[in-house]
Amino acid sequence: MPISCRFDSVFFDLDGTLADTASDLAAAANKMLFDREMPLIPHQQMRHLASSGARGMIHAAFGLTPEDTSFEAFKEEFLCNYEQAIHVDTALFPGMDDLLNTLDAHQIPWGIVTNKHQRFTTPLVKSLGLDLRTNAIVSGDTTAHAKPHPAPILHAVSQKGLSTSNGVYIGDDLRDIQAGKAAGMHTIAAAYGYCGSDEPPELWQADFIVYDPKDLISIIFTQ
Repeated sequence: MPISCRFDSVFFDLDGTLADTASDLAAAANKMLFDREMPLIPHQQMRHLASSGARGMIHAAFGLTPEDTSFEAFKEEFLCNYEQAIHVDTALFPGMDDLLNTLDAHQIPWGIVTNKHQRFTTPLVKSLGLDLRTNAIVSGDTTAHAKPHPAPILHAVSQKGLSTSNGVYIGDDLRDIQAGKAAGMHTIAAAYGYCGSDEPPELWQADFIVYDPKDLISIIFTQ
């Protein structure tokens, strides 16, 4: 039976939604601990903080917050570590490649909108082999505002002259759903991701919730 896409365009958050990047982020923090001869932290214990990037990982490893005077130095060290090993264990979530292939086959525009800075987004997306496939890549420093502001999503949509009214944004953080809704898009909460918010995905008021990335295709495409 033929299938059709429910949406005119599909946009993804990167970390925790499109790709599982948690292990490489945790490894960057653990390298800092190793260099200081401090005990390492199992990656699984830091996984839920991956959506918070450097801020979450540095707090997990050292208990520091952006208000601490030493935070910026620790942050830059963390980012240098991550940049040097950005694609070691990182991979697309199971089923994601099938979804992207199906979008491509049906000529449905899809893009990536992330709060990750361009310094890291560009090499990672290229290393994952997505740079020549996606219709838009918007990083956390592409526009004047990052999510939950709608500006990054609106910028991504405008690159292809698309409308937000029948597009969908997929993300694993409350900020993603807030940004998608503010941009006038449908939203899907990726409950399989890191979900670092204090509120569970069921309370984010997304249009759909997905607990397994393989189930995304059945929401996006209908028979």
